[in-house]
Parts: sequence; C-alpha cells; structure tokens
Amino acid sequence: MGESPVGRLLISMSLPAIFSMLVQALYNVVDSFFLAGYSTAARDAVMIVYPMQMLVVAFSVGIGIGASTQISRKLGERDREGADQMAKHGLFLSLVCAGLFVLLAFTVVKPFIGMYTKDAAIKSEAVSYLTIVMALSFGSFVEVCLNKILQGTGNMIVPMLTQLVGAITNIILDPILIYGYLGFPAMGAKGAAIATVAGQILAMLFVIICFIRRKQEVSLSLKGFRPRKKYIFGIFTVGIPTTVMNAVGSFTTSSMNGIVNAYEGGITFLGSYFKLQSFVFMPVFGMAQGAMPILSYNYGYNRPDRYKRAFGLFVAGCAGFMLVGLLIFQIFPEALLSLFSIEAELLDKGVYAIRCLSLCFLPAALGISFTNMYQSLGYGKTSLVMSLTRQLVFLLPIAMLLSALGGFSAVWLSYVTAEVIVCLIFVPIGLKVIKKTFAQKQQEITDFAD
Repeated sequence: MGESPVGRLLISMSLPAIFSMLVQALYNVVDSFFLAGYSTAARDAVMIVYPMQMLVVAFSVGIGIGASTQISRKLGERDREGADQMAKHGLFLSLVCAGLFVLLAFTVVKPFIGMYTKDAAIKSEAVSYLTIVMALSFGSFVEVCLNKILQGTGNMIVPMLTQLVGAITNIILDPILIYGYLGFPAMGAKGAAIATVAGQILAMLFVIICFIRRKQEVSLSLKGFRPRKKYIFGIFTVGIPTTVMNAVGSFTTSSMNGIVNAYEGGITFLGSYFKLQSFVFMPVFGMAQGAMPILSYNYGYNRPDRYKRAFGLFVAGCAGFMLVGLLIFQIFPEALLSLFSIEAELLDKGVYAIRCLSLCFLPAALGISFTNMYQSLGYGKTSLVMSLTRQLVFLLPIAMLLSALGGFSAVWLSYVTAEVIVCLIFVPIGLKVIKKTFAQKQQEITDFAD
C-alpha cells in the first residue's frame, strides 16, 4: 500500500468492496421486495423497523472500522504486535455488543414499533421481524468485524465472497420462508427475518473458516487474551464516531418517520427511498472501504503525496457514483417505486418525494469523502461533529420548518439543504486539516531525527 501506483491500488482494493456492498444493497432490498408481494402490512412493517436495524449496523460497522483503521495504521508503522492486538480486541468488542442487542430485542422492540403504528397487523409483523434480527445479530457482528479486519490488511477478496454467501443465502430463503414453499409454512415478515439472520450466520462461518484455513496478516489467536484499555480506547477513538454517526442516522430516520407520518404514504415513501438509495450509497461506502486502508497506511508511513493522490481519486469516484444515481432517480422514479407495490393513488406523490430526496446525492459524496478523510488522519471527533451537525443541527430542524411552512411539497427538500450547508462548512476545514496534519507529522520525524 506504500509503493504501488495509487490509482491502480485504489481500483484493486475498491472493486471487491464495491461489488460486495452492491450485494449488500440487494440484501437490503430483497426482504422489502418479497414482503411487498406478501402483504402491505408486511411491507410497511419493514419500513418502520428500518431505523432500529440501522443500530445493529451502527455498532458492528463502528467497531469494525475502528479496528480496521488502527490495524492499517499499525502495519504502516511496522507494529505487527499492535495490529494483532487491535484485531483481537475488535472481535472481543463485537461479541460484547452482540450480547447487548439480545437484551434490547426483548425490551425496546414493542415500545419502539408502538410509536409509529396502531395497526395490529403491521405491529405483529414488525415485532416478529425486528426481535429476530436483533436477538440473533451475533452473526452480523462477527462477520462485519472479521471482514473489516481483513480490509485493514488490504485483503478485499474474502470480504467480497463473504457478502456473496450471506446475500445469496438470504435471496434463496426469502421466498421460501415468506410465502411458504417447499413444505415450509408461510411466515411473512418472520420468515424474512429468519432468512436474514441465516445469511449472516453462514457468512460469519465462511469468514471464520478463511481465518482458520489460511494465514492472514494479523493473528486472532485468543490464547492468553486479556482486554487492555489502550487497545479498546484505540478502537473507540475511530469506532465511536462511526457508531454515533450511524446511530444518529437511526435516530434521525425515526424522527423523520414521525414528521412524514403526518402525510399519507409518508413513511412508505421514505422507507422505499432508503432501500433504493442503498444501491447508490453502498458502492460509495465500498470505495471508502478500499480507500481507508490506503489513506491510513500512507498517513502512518508519512507519504503526503500518495495520501493526497488517493484522496483526490476517492472524491472523484464518489462523485461519479452519486451522479449516476441521481440521474437514475430523476429519470426512472416510477420503475424504482414499482418494486415496492406502491398503491396507484399514491404513486405521483411517491415519485415527487423520491426525486426531491435524491437531490442530496452529489453533496453527500463530498460529505462521505471528508468524513473518511478525518477518520484516516485520526480526527474521529471532527468526523463525529460533522455528522451530528448535518443530522441534528440542520436536518431535523430544517425538516420540521419546511413541513410547517410548505407541507408535503417542501419537507422532502430537507436532506439536500442539510448536505449543502454541511459541505460549505466542513470541506474548507478539511483541506486545511490535511496540510496541517502532515506538516506536524514531518516536524515530529525531524525532531526525532535530531
């Protein structure tokens, strides 16, 4: 990661991650697609529970990225023992969080769903789905952690294959368990949840086998393992901002559901958008997974030229994906919404909502790029502030204001407004941070040499 041509390296490391994230996007949509054909109650149920599912992602990805970033940095600094310890502590923290979600599954699910619907059919489907997905989330936690660890060492192929194992399992099992084929009873949302966790567990087993059968850049041997504060804090330094950013996303999505619930079809439109936009955002996140080890390694290796080159290509790639996504959402909104069997009388409103929401794609490309840049340089708090500012300081107040002033027609413009404002604030700051950070690192090296 310190010598290969940057463009070629970014492509080679990003393509497997992009592919696997596209598979993950399919993973996200397939439940809703099959459930839409089963019943509107089941379809709306998974729209309501989506923010709580985001919490599982928030914690698993936060720990995984925290460990991955620190591993890349340690390898760049030639600290193999430190990299091994970061990997072991990442796995330990993932298992602790999986246990926490077992408790949450049986305490918060029913009250949460009761906030958004009184419909007995929707509530029943939602409770069944979310309880299973949260209580059996250990597969997701371990699989995500181990894949992020591999990505931190530059191995992008195994994570891609792992995603394929999980997604294909889910896609095969979904219609069987939802509709009741091959002798199984029709289980609706409960069947979709079982298919989801089955895919996660099989993916987890696959990546564990890869660690066992082939020597990796880091060791996960837990012989004599004892949790140590410095490694836990090292992971938390980067991981907590990532977790909080995603957890705040869960909170803001829940809050937005509360705002748009005042309009007929509002939650369905917003839920459909989030399922669909994953096909645009997931490749960008995949590119981020490929870029993060390169950025972190070359920061640790003190190669500002390679760092800036990689970051510039990363920003350009993110913008390219988002532009393609924007065009698709603007030109083919009816076709996109047809995947979720939106009622004919609501289709025009849904088309308008989808077009307005997708206007945020291009400024979001800059937001994602600079969030990852801050993390790669160790500015986890700044990336956290950037995310919190966008979602809490701007998005929710703007949404409430636009809803009050312009109703249905205006509220959907809140996302693009918030993204633009945040970019105007944090992009100029980020450019100065890159220059300042490498100047400080060079000074440290000079002082050490003297």
